[in-house]
Amino acid sequence: MTAPHIVDPAGLLGEALTEASPDLMRHLLQTVINALLSADADAVVGAEWGQRSPGRTAQRNGYRHRDLDTRAGTIDVAVPKLRSGTYFPGWLLERRKRAEAALITVVADCYLAGVSTRRMDKLVKALGIHSLSTSQVSRMAADLDEKVEAFRHRPLGDAGPFTFVAADALTMKVREAGRVINAVVLVATGVNGDGHREVLGMRVATAETKTAWNEFFADLVARGLAGVRLVTSDAHAGLVEAIAANLPGTAWQRCRTHYAANLMAITPKSLWPAVKAMLHSVYDQPDATAVHAQFDRLLDYVAGKLPAVGEHLDAARADILAFTGFPKDVWTQVWSNNPAERLNKEIRRRTDAVGIFPNRDAIARLVGAVLAEQPTNGPKDAATSASTS
Repeated sequence: MTAPHIVDPAGLLGEALTEASPDLMRHLLQTVINALLSADADAVVGAEWGQRSPGRTAQRNGYRHRDLDTRAGTIDVAVPKLRSGTYFPGWLLERRKRAEAALITVVADCYLAGVSTRRMDKLVKALGIHSLSTSQVSRMAADLDEKVEAFRHRPLGDAGPFTFVAADALTMKVREAGRVINAVVLVATGVNGDGHREVLGMRVATAETKTAWNEFFADLVARGLAGVRLVTSDAHAGLVEAIAANLPGTAWQRCRTHYAANLMAITPKSLWPAVKAMLHSVYDQPDATAVHAQFDRLLDYVAGKLPAVGEHLDAARADILAFTGFPKDVWTQVWSNNPAERLNKEIRRRTDAVGIFPNRDAIARLVGAVLAEQPTNGPKDAATSASTS
């Protein structure tokens, strides 16, 4: 006997947004609540804002602001005023807990599948709003997406220059033309001269190709990405070529974690522990000279018994040791994509609740919202010294 399907993706996503990104949920709740209040007031007066209608019974006359306490924090509620008569949203201000729960569902559902009139009608009827029009839904969708789009397309010049950049890709499942296919989300983070790490941008693409990476980096440069001295990533050929094409003169660091996985694939299982220990010892050295000396010892160790491993290491030497051209204080920040991997886990924690996205816009909407809420941090003194050395 199999258990019934009881997982509610929208509910899970709503909980994740509330718990993990309170600022985001507070902003989105405020946007949705104020949009619904405006739509509800339009229904009371018999016409939408700024439209002539023979059924109009009153005129809108500004707003009165009230604080509304929610689990996501206090939000500013703009209650519409009328020139004649009164409007009071009893569905919100008299039944706060129920309204808040329903509104979180609205926001989560918007991020899962976009906003449609039929879907929004169904959701907000539980609140007592029965006349949501297509234009009102469209304005609500635009307000929600505007917050994410502003983050994704913001200029980077004011926060830069960015000394170090890390790039990575995540695979997502999306439904297109009646089939479930894979799409990729390209993400880049950067550390500026003050040592603050922040998300630079994201892009949804069909596949991780040279063209996709080239368009992604071209957009970052157009938005003001400059001063980059080192980019850390895996060895995807298209990604490496896009870095060289869009950031000429920038050094490339092959992620040590990804490289170790590549090396393990060609190393006999019985000898991998010894090779792995020697490889790790390269990164434990106190200075660049010692790093290269230890790498030579690693090459000598594998030359006789594992010639294929030795060739692999020798060919990758410049790429995996690029970090030695920078101050030791920043080595741990730039020799791998581990900071980006931690960000990827945050993204996965939210997107796993969705499973299969209904379209690419939904991916951009949710992942963009998660990235927009990431705090800025980084090796302040280390990055500053690196950028000035």
